[in-house]
Formats: sequence, C-alpha cells, structure tokens
Amino acid sequence: MKVFAVSDLHLGSRCNKPMDIFGDGWSGYWDNIREDWKNKVGEEDVVLIAGDVSWAMRLEDALPDIDEIAELPGKKVILRGNHDYWWQSYKRLTDALPCGMYAVQNNAVRIGGLLVCGSRLWSLGADGEHDKTMLQREELRLRLALDDAKKQRKDGDKVAVMVHYPPFDVSFADSRFTDAISEYDVSAVVYGHLHGKDVRAKRVVNKKGVNYYLTSCDLVGYRLVEIPELCD
Repeated sequence: MKVFAVSDLHLGSRCNKPMDIFGDGWSGYWDNIREDWKNKVGEEDVVLIAGDVSWAMRLEDALPDIDEIAELPGKKVILRGNHDYWWQSYKRLTDALPCGMYAVQNNAVRIGGLLVCGSRLWSLGADGEHDKTMLQREELRLRLALDDAKKQRKDGDKVAVMVHYPPFDVSFADSRFTDAISEYDVSAVVYGHLHGKDVRAKRVVNKKGVNYYLTSCDLVGYRLVEIPELCD
C-alpha cells in the first residue's frame, strides 16, 4: 500500500468560483491533479486530503465535488479546512460519503495497518482573544485525535497526522501543536493552507525525527505527494 497526500483542491462544481482568478497556474489544475492521481494511485492505495476540499456552502452542494474525488482510484481520507463551510455535522457527512471515503475530525480512522488522525488547527500567527481561545481549543482537539489513534493502535500500525493549518509559524519554530505531536509515536504529518509563490514554505520540515509534509496543491505542482514513511 502506498500513501499520498494533497490539499486545498478548492473544487466548485456548484459555485462560480474558478481558481484561475488566483493566477494562470491554476488554469486546468484539477485536470492535472486527476491525471497525476490516475497515474500513481492503485485501488489499495490511500490519498490524504488535508482540507479545503470544496467552495460549497452546503453539504448537498459539496457532494458533486466529493463524488468526483470518489471516482478516482484508491481510498481517500478528508479533513475539514477553513473554507469547508459545507462541513457542519460529522455524522451527516460520514453518512453521505461514498464507499472508500473517510473523514477525520478530532479522531482517528483505520485503513488496514494505517491510522489517520487529525484536526483543522488554527493560525499560529494570530493573537486576538478569539484566536487564543481557538488555539487552545485546537490543541485539545488535536490531542483527542492523537489519543484516539493511540487507543486504536496495534503492533505494526503506522500513524498519520493530518492537519489543515501549518503546525508552526513562518520561522518553523516548535509550537504547542508540534509539542503535542512529539509526545506520540507518529509516522508523518501532512498539512496545507499555504498558497502563492511568495509564501514562506518548505515542502518538508523535520521536527524531532518526524517529517511534516506541505501538500497545498499549487505549491507541490498540482501533483500528489508520496509519503514514504506511511507506505508498506
């Protein structure tokens, strides 16, 4: 089994928000991702999608985008991003997901010997009172997800952590989120959210022996990122 990751697909089959308004690089991006996906992914492989799946505002409007993803090879795990306003009820979403698709929200799901856990997180660069509250809340949610993975873990399992916001600031310094992750035996972390050629980003950052993979689709060339630590 191979494991790949991508994020920030920003699909919009039910809304008029084409991504090429953000630059020519986005023109035809979904076709490029799908072609790469079909060339890389087998039916037993896994693709982690770390947030910002669809521009839709309601679940029923996001389902056509979800169905497009479901038609591609492999098993898929999605996480809520800051633009996934259609993601309101976890139960309602999981009941509506097609076969072979999973969602994580402050918990862990198992696919064979792979446990995928995660939470959305929050921007570490924000310092308002609301932001401080959200950072505390998201640390708690991340720990709930990690604890769920620890509870389910069996000998030989690999653990992937999927978050949307970067778990460190622009200096890549340790944070409350990387500190929490370091307390668990995690195989790899994937995240997204960052966009644009001028953003300060690295494709891989290592923290205390764990690789953190940036997967924002525009910053990785509109291709899936293979996560070798999670592959059999």
